[in-house]
Amino acid sequence: MTSKIKPSKGAPYARIMGVGGYRPTRVVPNEEILKHIDSSDEWIRSRSGIATRHWAGPDESVATMAVEASGKAIADAGIAPEQIGAVVVSTVSHFKQTPAIATEIAHLVGAGKPAAFDISAGCAGFGYGLTLAKGMVVEGSAEYVLVIGVERLSDLTDLEDRATAFLFGDGAGAVIVGPAKEPAIGPTVWGSEGDKSETIKQTLSWDVYRTTPKPGGDGPEERPTPEAIRYPAITQEGQAVFRWAVFEMAKVAQQALDAAGVSPDDLDVFIPHQANMRIIDSMVKTLKLPESVTVARDVETTGNTSAASIPLAMERLLATGQAKSGDTALVIGFGAGLVYAATVVTLP
Repeated sequence: MTSKIKPSKGAPYARIMGVGGYRPTRVVPNEEILKHIDSSDEWIRSRSGIATRHWAGPDESVATMAVEASGKAIADAGIAPEQIGAVVVSTVSHFKQTPAIATEIAHLVGAGKPAAFDISAGCAGFGYGLTLAKGMVVEGSAEYVLVIGVERLSDLTDLEDRATAFLFGDGAGAVIVGPAKEPAIGPTVWGSEGDKSETIKQTLSWDVYRTTPKPGGDGPEERPTPEAIRYPAITQEGQAVFRWAVFEMAKVAQQALDAAGVSPDDLDVFIPHQANMRIIDSMVKTLKLPESVTVARDVETTGNTSAASIPLAMERLLATGQAKSGDTALVIGFGAGLVYAATVVTLP
């Protein structure tokens, strides 16, 4: 039977056209974290490589940070906001279940009436959003797509948790994905391992703050008041996550290189999720990357910003001249779920 549906008419390929980042003005050194946990600056640096992180102030919301980063990405891409056909926001720290923060951001950047939605893929969220954007551009449903990774993880940090109190930072990174005449975003290798979902998680679900009826329907049962419940935070099984990231994610990174037809010797830049310096260094060693490859180590001064970490690191490398337009970069994100996404891109 002959289909009556017309074929889609998009661009032959897609590319990252511009990038922007925003880091909150408040810089938090390890010394401030040590007021709450029994540890040392030396221990934090040796375990994570983190010296400082940025935490958002009252006026630096998920939306405002995302808008700042997006404005820079739009300007860098050289397009008008009205040309944006879709806005994809990856975040786990926008606390309203609905509406999606993407719709507010789309309005604030002046994008008109684009498709707009949020995704929750943790630290792999930028890779997921980038893959969706590439599909939209090639399929033809949007000519330009704004992809944002934004987090206020300070809102989900337990300052008394010695294993995680020093890890997380806030910030936003954004890119514009648009049409290209040659391949500039490679095939994505992505997936999940749900049997390990308990290794990184939120300590409590939001429904602990509700009162529930008694089984007999004769009034609410006794339940601790919200004030008596420790606020939900992100927790993780550090050693299990470290082993998974070091051993399994290097395999995924290699698969992304193979899928793109790129060897380690062809790479100019490596931008892994900025989770932990030891993980980054181990992946570099396992992948046998040449010394000529520039490696993003933004985690030292930015901390782990989850979905924002890759675009923030990309923006910094380009802004400081450590990477240049046209460089070939391997990017890989991995985290809660456990989920992951890796691809090879040409830098804007």
